[in-house]
Amino acid sequence: MRLRIERVLSEEQVAHAREVMERAPWVDGRTTAGHQSALVKENRQIKEGTPEARELGEMIVMALERCPLFITAALPHRVFPPLFNSYERGMHFGAHVDNALRQIPGTPFRIRTDLSATLFLSAPESYDGGELVIEDTSGAQPIKLPAGDMILYPATSLHRVNPVTRGVRWASFFWIQSMVRDDGHRRLLFDLDMAINQVNRMMPNHPSVVALTCCYHNLLRTWAEA
Repeated sequence: MRLRIERVLSEEQVAHAREVMERAPWVDGRTTAGHQSALVKENRQIKEGTPEARELGEMIVMALERCPLFITAALPHRVFPPLFNSYERGMHFGAHVDNALRQIPGTPFRIRTDLSATLFLSAPESYDGGELVIEDTSGAQPIKLPAGDMILYPATSLHRVNPVTRGVRWASFFWIQSMVRDDGHRRLLFDLDMAINQVNRMMPNHPSVVALTCCYHNLLRTWAEA
């Protein structure tokens, strides 16, 4: 399931993120890429573990915790500490698939990358090119969102970032290990949860809401890995 989540960060938070990114230390983006990805990757990233990376990462994770749509869609078990990249003129990232497992720096924990997320931090009119292109059964779709909006998609998807031809594209990217491993199961639970909310708005406290909620949690109990 591919899902756009609007206004994960407010305008004020985006402005703060950009101010912090302006003074952050940057390194070659290939430092966090796997062998195959490094062959097609050309960008810069904020160095992992720096105060700037930690501050912005914590701000994003806190925002996600307050985002019901993200929680419903991702059913997160662990979130990889957000990373931050910059694509300047001529930079790009060729077609690749994200690593299946990621070691969380400074911890003994690894996550299974069920979902990938890109949170846009540059206004779309401030740069040309730089679209995130995700390929799935419906074809390749270029994505370029307003600053503060995020795209959530299965990490199994082949994807790329088109070359930037003007300006600078800033974004945060990270991965989520879901409590529900299978994307089809997550989609079914998401659709069911959305339907329950709609029925409850139309018929508050109707007995069918209780029955549907029971079905939701029994399916979650069947598929979840706590």
